[in-house]
Amino acid sequence: MLRRRRRGVGIIDTKKGILVVAMENKVFTFPGGGANRWESRKKATIREIKEETSLDVKSIKFLFKHKGVYYTDRRGRNTRNYTKVFLVETTGKLKIANEIKYSGYWKPGSKIPISPGTKIMIDKYLAMKKST
Repeated sequence: MLRRRRRGVGIIDTKKGILVVAMENKVFTFPGGGANRWESRKKATIREIKEETSLDVKSIKFLFKHKGVYYTDRRGRNTRNYTKVFLVETTGKLKIANEIKYSGYWKPGSKIPISPGTKIMIDKYLAMKKST
């Protein structure tokens, strides 16, 4: 049986680059995470950004959906992420917390190791940004 994991992530595009975060494995992704049963992916994105970075969301705009690859989660379940991606403007000072151990700013040519799914989402975002 396939587990459909509902996620929300935020692209925080700053003058330094796009904010990315990583856990112990040092593979960087966007801040965000799984939505609880009762919450929308937009609300999950806002909650996760606050929990992971201490930043407050000033504005949030839906950009697109992304279906991740199939993988086996920690409990051995066949899983696929169904992610809503938002463009987020934040206020406050960045302070990583909880499971997040590292942060950085990705920009074209960056050597920061991002996940394959994050790369796909960045490329889609940059193409959208370029066309406007």
